[in-house]
Amino acid sequence: MSIPTIPKIALPKAPDPNVDPAGYLRSIGAVRERCGIVLEKAKKNDLNHFEVDMGRFKDTTKFVVSVIKRDFAPDYNAIPPHGRWQHFNEGGRDRIGELLGSWPSQVDPSERCRRILDLFLISVLLDAGAGTSWKYKSVESGRTYRRSEGLAIASLEMFKAGTFSSDPEQPHQVDADGLSRLTVEIMSSGLQVTEQNPIAGLAGRTGLLVKLAKALRNPSLFGADARPGNMLDAATPLWETIVPFHKLSQWLCYSLMQPMTKLMNIHFAGAKLLTGLPEYRNGGLFIDTGVLTLRRDETKRGLEAFHRNAEREGKPSLEVVPMFTPDDDVIVEWRAVTVGFLDLLLEEVNTSLGLFGKDKLSLPQMLEAGSWKGGREMAEISRPNTQCPPIAILSDGTVF
Repeated sequence: MSIPTIPKIALPKAPDPNVDPAGYLRSIGAVRERCGIVLEKAKKNDLNHFEVDMGRFKDTTKFVVSVIKRDFAPDYNAIPPHGRWQHFNEGGRDRIGELLGSWPSQVDPSERCRRILDLFLISVLLDAGAGTSWKYKSVESGRTYRRSEGLAIASLEMFKAGTFSSDPEQPHQVDADGLSRLTVEIMSSGLQVTEQNPIAGLAGRTGLLVKLAKALRNPSLFGADARPGNMLDAATPLWETIVPFHKLSQWLCYSLMQPMTKLMNIHFAGAKLLTGLPEYRNGGLFIDTGVLTLRRDETKRGLEAFHRNAEREGKPSLEVVPMFTPDDDVIVEWRAVTVGFLDLLLEEVNTSLGLFGKDKLSLPQMLEAGSWKGGREMAEISRPNTQCPPIAILSDGTVF
């Protein structure tokens, strides 16, 4: 019996930037192209806000390779792609497997995948930085979790409790009516937020989910019951219109593609167009390993902003780092060069591991096993009290 092959699908060309500049900037191809311009300036140490020492890039590569070898050698093909799924496995517990196993056998594979997509979309939207103070105590295990893993487990337990569903008979789903009823008080309770346990941007997170309810009221994409998981039934028209431009869009793509591939054997044309994620763990890696250094005047400006913010009640000041708003040119340049550096890092990591051809790590695998994890570990070493990134972003809970 011959093994079925995946047909090649021609990808549409990105709009011509001279004819449709807005359309071009919304295209996935523009992300790597525009960030590539910043990368070339970085290689010449010609960035506006950072000093660049490309001689330190080999140290970054060496560190990332050591993390990958420690956790996966020699079975590099076992590295999962970067996505939300792994955050649910914190502590070695297969929570998604347990959730799938809890549903009756008569729930067909498509509906199982829809429910997982429901959960993953909500969980990704809640995954903006929680801050250094927030923690979540699992209702099921009594264990305490922080940051992305804490938000993942909190969203899972809220999902299982029916927080996002309007149907009491089917709590394990997300729908527009359920989301539209969310309030800051409901989210505060679910995320265990108190004065002693603050989370960054609670109102922003709540507002984002309420806005999602409006977006879901599109029957052609999300069905009559207005569920995110119904994108499974409209995969072709949906993926033609989603534009994975910034970190959230691409984090959604990485996270939603994984269950659709694992549970339904769906494969995606053009997945290699997705870039590395320009978020603070990946970006922080290049600062903490010495490739990037914030220029002195920008450091002064950022530290002043940090101290102003720290004067507000409940704001941490244990470890001082420069702080900027998401639209500041420092953050824009940092994120752009991070995308370019991640492509370069992937090449160096594969060469150092001796992986070539079909054995090479994909970008999502390197993000999962190397740069994101390595960035977090460098933060733990460099700032052990808070494990915060080397540059703080003043977030309202909707910045990823």
